[in-house]
Amino acid sequence: MTTIDPNDFFNQPDPFTDVPPDHRSGFVAVVGRPNVGKSTLMNAILGQKVAIVSHRPQTTRNRIAGILTREDCQIVFIDTPGIHKPKHRLGKYMVDEAYRALPDADLALWVVDVSKMPRSDDRRVAQALSQQHLPVVLAMNKIDITPPDRLLAHADVYRALVPGLAADIAVSALKGQGVDALVDEIRALLPLGPRYYPPDQVSDVQERFLVAELIREKALLYLREEVPHAVAVDLQDFQERENGVIYIFARIFVERESQKGILVGKGGGMIKKIGAEARKEIEAALGRRVFLDLHVKVKPKWRTNPAELRRLGYA
Repeated sequence: MTTIDPNDFFNQPDPFTDVPPDHRSGFVAVVGRPNVGKSTLMNAILGQKVAIVSHRPQTTRNRIAGILTREDCQIVFIDTPGIHKPKHRLGKYMVDEAYRALPDADLALWVVDVSKMPRSDDRRVAQALSQQHLPVVLAMNKIDITPPDRLLAHADVYRALVPGLAADIAVSALKGQGVDALVDEIRALLPLGPRYYPPDQVSDVQERFLVAELIREKALLYLREEVPHAVAVDLQDFQERENGVIYIFARIFVERESQKGILVGKGGGMIKKIGAEARKEIEAALGRRVFLDLHVKVKPKWRTNPAELRRLGYA
């Protein structure tokens, strides 16, 4: 019979404080205008998907933490909605979420699409950053589609918008170019400190939130231009059945009957396609078999209704 020394329990290394003397840690607010690749870049840094992505602007609606843990650092990236001029209450909530991430951050990671000259929303971001007293690292994304002469010209314009940048790095989030150099630059700018999360944790996202986001991602992928931003996903049921399959019932809200028709599709073809693709990703994320039951409901003007926004978690 093996004898266990009770003192062994207290002699175990603490994963939060037993770190090298030069260990650095901190919180990084990832900001930028819509559709510049913030979520794609964070996913590339982490090496796995924690935030949904699409070619649609304003895909991200909530702040999401992605946690990178290395032997020499732990960096908590806060992915934020794109900063833009809001047109409804949902848009205002999204922009406010981005602004709220800045005061508590140790560093701001400003992501831009360097293939294009700065737009009015880029200047909004730059103005907000100029009012904060924290280091700013400029990540010039999409170098894989930017000719060298355009990269040099556009980079100078972006740099001029926020004087005193701590660093600027050219990257391609899609191709992974420059990502390691970007992380090393960020690490060097963070203070010495302990880990804030267990080493194996990569996000603060709860399962239910992730499932709803993956369903919305597939809707963004397949729907026409006028529909995606009117879509919200509300999980009604999430439970494991006796056969081990996770049953998920979700309502997808849109604002008009015409949008419902597009989302459902002829003979239910579109909603079946969205459900099938979402189920694959949900099963991969959860590591379990899933039965996904989707229903579409019209909820007029939900994006401007304070009560509905609160109920859906956008308040």
